[in-house]
Amino acid sequence: MATIESNSIQSARISSWGIEAYDYTMNGTPVDFQDLLTSVTKYRATTVEHEIQPLSTRIRNRNALLDKLGDALSTLTGMQANFNSDSSGSSTTTGTFSADAAAALRACGVTVSSGNQTLSKSNVEKYVQLVKSKIDGLNNQSQTDMTRLQSLVDRRDQAYSAATELMQNVSDTRGNLIQNIG
Repeated sequence: MATIESNSIQSARISSWGIEAYDYTMNGTPVDFQDLLTSVTKYRATTVEHEIQPLSTRIRNRNALLDKLGDALSTLTGMQANFNSDSSGSSTTTGTFSADAAAALRACGVTVSSGNQTLSKSNVEKYVQLVKSKIDGLNNQSQTDMTRLQSLVDRRDQAYSAATELMQNVSDTRGNLIQNIG
């Protein structure tokens, strides 16, 4: 933010009305009070905007991971369906993992590679639970981040509305002064 300083204006005429006036400088440039308020309001909106961008990126990245985990879960549940409900039948099954699904599984601590994989029934069930747990955790984080994002968007909108209203009031005031002088 800019460096803002205020300097007292000594004027017998203003002081006789009981008003104390200030002259402001922002980064060494003289500004009036209205310009100072406009700059501060714009700065507030910009600051909030800079908070929104990384949060949006984090949400997009999380959503991409959730998509990959969904793909992995789909493959695992397909593999799980190959097993008989009783103990008879094969104790292993084969499934094909995409590169994204394999990467998502590695994020859950499961070491699989892309392509065909042969897994035991116990491993498939364990991996399904790990993926479901990871998806639940990511969904909880998403809800928190979406609430935060909505709050930031609301704050940004309020800041821009305040800046717009302030600039309109300044323009109206200056217009009225010019009209009254003429």
